[in-house]
Amino acid sequence: MKRADYKKSLLAIYDILYKAFGPQHWWPGDGAFEVAVGAILTQNTNWSNVERAIDNLKSNGHLNAKALYEMPVGRLASLIRPAGYFNIKAKRLKAFIEFLIRHYRGSMRRMGREDLYILRDRLLAINGIGPETADSILLYALGKPIFVVDAYTKRVLHRHGIVEGKTTYHEIQGLFHKNLPRDVGLFNEFHALFVRLGKEYCRPRPVCKGCPLEAFGR
Repeated sequence: MKRADYKKSLLAIYDILYKAFGPQHWWPGDGAFEVAVGAILTQNTNWSNVERAIDNLKSNGHLNAKALYEMPVGRLASLIRPAGYFNIKAKRLKAFIEFLIRHYRGSMRRMGREDLYILRDRLLAINGIGPETADSILLYALGKPIFVVDAYTKRVLHRHGIVEGKTTYHEIQGLFHKNLPRDVGLFNEFHALFVRLGKEYCRPRPVCKGCPLEAFGR
């Protein structure tokens, strides 16, 4: 597929999904720090479980970098238990908080001033933070123009003949960076629309009847 065709296809998908679903107002969260915490907790679980874990942190007055930095990892694990894999996620969250304290004095605003790709490399060096989590923090918490790729995105693009099954995260992300404006609002909305489509229609066992993209590419 030529570059012009990729651009046309991606924009067509966006237009179809936006008309079908409207704005998604994603990522939910009160401020950059909460969004970053949510990005780590949402690994391998659904958002309703993450919300329960975040509510636990909020209700105990612990949803800030200083409190989480000083909290024993066992206590943190018990508070985020609803998010699943709580012992593992507590260690990952601790690693992120220590990084934030060490490099940016616990300030998400200070971290947001860092160069996009320098910061991305630093985030990827944190134990347990992979490309999707790092890019979610960059896009949704810090407003950096980087596209987040997840299983929903890859599944939709593969089923509609835009990428192959073995296409990598980096390659898929490159399609969006090369063919669309590097616009935070566009990247935010587009990814959220893929998530909506993936949950309602483009499931592992797809529900094609009534899908907004049912006739796409025909």
